[in-house]
Amino acid sequence: MERIQFGISGLDEMLGGGLIKNSICSLIGTYGTGKTTFALQFIYEGLRQGEKVIYLSLEEREDRIFDMMADRRFRIDKSRAESLIVLKLDPTDFNISFNSIKKDLPELISNIGASRVVIDPISLFEGLFDDTSQRRREMFKFTEFLRDMDANFLLTSETSTTDSYASKYGLIEYLTDTVIVLRYIRPTDLTEVHTAIEVVKMRRSNHSREIKPYEILQDRVNVYNEASVF
Repeated sequence: MERIQFGISGLDEMLGGGLIKNSICSLIGTYGTGKTTFALQFIYEGLRQGEKVIYLSLEEREDRIFDMMADRRFRIDKSRAESLIVLKLDPTDFNISFNSIKKDLPELISNIGASRVVIDPISLFEGLFDDTSQRRREMFKFTEFLRDMDANFLLTSETSTTDSYASKYGLIEYLTDTVIVLRYIRPTDLTEVHTAIEVVKMRRSNHSREIKPYEILQDRVNVYNEASVF
């Protein structure tokens, strides 16, 4: 199967060479674990490979996304800038934003030939539904809608307040093909807090089931595949 590399040292090895082409990946983590940084790295790897990419932000403004990429020393020259589309959506009006995605995203992907799309964070959409059954129905339809497009999707989500392995609403991990969890590991002596990554699920592929430490540096993310957090 054709693989799409995440562009993060160590993580692609954990994924058996990368994400499967045209799959949907959810990246779940609590605050401060680097979800947006991982998403930006995924987008930038696409640009480095000469791909066209789309970043749909439900939280940060477009200029903030570009500022964060500049802070990470990503080289966005004119040719790469033309291959990157960043859009800020308003998550407070689901109907407008969702209908806009349904109407415009397939055409946008087709017109520019985008192969990678990030939605950051999908949990803001999920939170607009008070009824659990309605949330499940709408998010199922949404992920099925994404599957009809010729692209890889990365959806970020906050974790549950009671379970560091689960998404905020315990739903998106069941709807996506690959689930990556970012979390803190706190030693009993509380001398240092570590960040750790785990590939919890990956359909149609073998993957590492080990928990590995990672580090966010200014210009890259390193997953230490040979190390242990314990």
